[in-house]
Amino acid sequence: MARYIFITGGVVSSLGKGLMAASLAALLQARGYKVRIRKFDPYLNVDPGTMSPYQHGEVYVTDDGAETDLDLGHYERFTGVAAHQSDNVTSGRIYQQIITRERRGDYLGATVQVIPHVTDAIKAFAQADTDDLDFVLCEIGGTVGDIESLPFIEAIRQLKNELGRGQAISVHVTLVPYISAAGELKTKPTQHSVRELAALGVQPDVLVCRCEQPLPEGERAKIALFCNVRKEAVIPALDASSIYAVPLQYHGEGLDSEVLRAFGIEPGEPPRLDRWSTIIERLSNPEGEVTIGVVGKYVGLPDAYKSLHEALVHGGIANRVKVNVRWLDAELFERDEETIASQLEPMHAILVPGGFGERGSEGKIASVRFARERGVPFFGICLGMQMACVEAARDQGIAKASTTEFGATEEPVVGLITEWMSDKGLEKREAGGDLGGTMRLGAYPAKLAGNSVVASIYGSTEISERHRHRYEVNTHYRNVLERGGLVVSGTSPDETLPEIVERPDHPWFVGVQFHPELKSKPFDPHPLFASFIEAAVRQSRLV
Repeated sequence: MARYIFITGGVVSSLGKGLMAASLAALLQARGYKVRIRKFDPYLNVDPGTMSPYQHGEVYVTDDGAETDLDLGHYERFTGVAAHQSDNVTSGRIYQQIITRERRGDYLGATVQVIPHVTDAIKAFAQADTDDLDFVLCEIGGTVGDIESLPFIEAIRQLKNELGRGQAISVHVTLVPYISAAGELKTKPTQHSVRELAALGVQPDVLVCRCEQPLPEGERAKIALFCNVRKEAVIPALDASSIYAVPLQYHGEGLDSEVLRAFGIEPGEPPRLDRWSTIIERLSNPEGEVTIGVVGKYVGLPDAYKSLHEALVHGGIANRVKVNVRWLDAELFERDEETIASQLEPMHAILVPGGFGERGSEGKIASVRFARERGVPFFGICLGMQMACVEAARDQGIAKASTTEFGATEEPVVGLITEWMSDKGLEKREAGGDLGGTMRLGAYPAKLAGNSVVASIYGSTEISERHRHRYEVNTHYRNVLERGGLVVSGTSPDETLPEIVERPDHPWFVGVQFHPELKSKPFDPHPLFASFIEAAVRQSRLV
């Protein structure tokens, strides 16, 4: 029977609950346990799919097509365990299911209430599909005291009582601020946070204390005394040099051992942490560095491209180099050629990421043209690939080449599949259904040309990657694109949809319709990112 670790946070948001959950799961995994992490999001959106990147950051997509919280990216990157639709739930989804059942008459006329109906639905979500697991870590978003999170805290309280101490514990992440004027750390915020949680019926078993300065033994003992936990179960959590140093740091402070002791399990042999030591050694002792220019529209929001940034770091780990990411606003490149050159000439490689909407699109096209003409390594992802195809069509004399995403166009090089397949007698693919009416979400297979650059990078002609988009490159323009040197080297299995384009005569020029960053891990960098950074290293030796 799976054991449950419920993770809450207090005082302020952005304390790193998701990173702590991922690190703890990695440590338990390194001890030989089978783990899964789940995220409870208290907001009323059904999922993050329609939420603005300015508020929520990136939308992380799973193999089975779920649009989820970005913390699930941390979970996958740290454990290598593929997340599922069942690993992220929101208040909106819980209430939607309950209201649907009520309208259908499933409750037989009973009064539908938060307790027991909402809390029962939350508990059912936490316990679904856990038969083969040793530990299930459940992170509750937000902070203790938020009105939205109260049903989740109540569900935790009930589950802890139902399962018993040997089967469920609570880990609370809180803040111990440093007051520079007083020159000391203050424990009162942590005490109040734990008191708030205890008043809701949940007593923490382990406290993780985020602090900027080392936590003295006296303060640690004080927190233990007033918060009713063992002193050894008060775990200091200082800022780390890299997020990938966090598992080692938490292990050094005894987090995994204290969690096991809270379950009544003796820690036994230390975990095998060789992979994390190797990662940190490579990050700490690079043999060079490269600068990657990312031309996007959310450049002031690192969380909007979280998985992308981490995948670039992973490519650096694979090549033993430091990757400096320069975020460049695509709208800057819509001014003049001088601006484009001044911004992009120092870059060792250029990446145009995914996105939605017309803003900055001409700047992205200009950056593609710069990379093509100057022989700078280029990587286009999702919309980035589409803009590369539009640029290639324009270079072939189709001046009005565009995408129907931005409005009506005489030359729809990119469009909804339903806009360009019916007049050619093509049939809709059963796997995708009506792709024009919704997103193409989740993992889809693709086949690669045997003599292509990407086939040599993957070491295979059959791949599966995750998608999140509505618009597709119009296959009827394939001959035009290939005449100009942009080769379609990867397609859907039925050859209806272009999935990858490349320029074989270019130092490194690849565009992909999918999001490879979603499958990259520090201990298993995605081959496209490893190859892209390798190309950037070669470019750095030329400038």
